Amino acid sequence: MLKTVNIQNKRARFDYEIIETFTAGIVLAGTEIKSIRLGKANITESFCEFNNNELFAINTYIEEYAFGNQFNHKSRSERKLLLNKRELKSLARSVQAKGLTIIPLKLFTNEKGMAKLQIGLCKGKKTYDKRESLKEQDTKRDLDRIKKSF
Repeated sequence: MLKTVNIQNKRARFDYEIIETFTAGIVLAGTEIKSIRLGKANITESFCEFNNNELFAINTYIEEYAFGNQFNHKSRSERKLLLNKRELKSLARSVQAKGLTIIPLKLFTNEKGMAKLQIGLCKGKKTYDKRESLKEQDTKRDLDRIKKSF
């Protein structure tokens, strides 16, 4: 039906330890979904925040639609995320009690063409944790090179 969109937040996997993931729907305007389907979005600097028991994605960048008119959307605005009540309550509890944060990991379209945002309940990594992940990536890369040569 449609070309699938898959926009990753690679920086989040490096800076944060992901504890749990959820898939949320996004409330979008008409021109926003058109820009997402063209792949003109960025979620590397975004985060999620609670406001009146509702979850919002803050600082997500969706480029203005090129063929839009005066009803075009703002490129950086708060976008409401759609989750079950049970999921919202558990996320709110863990963010308040344990000091965790919610970070968007992936923006994609499903088979129906609707935009979804995969969010993760994350804990920030220390610098030595980041060094460990870099070492793991280097060793994996070296092993792959060795396997490829044989």
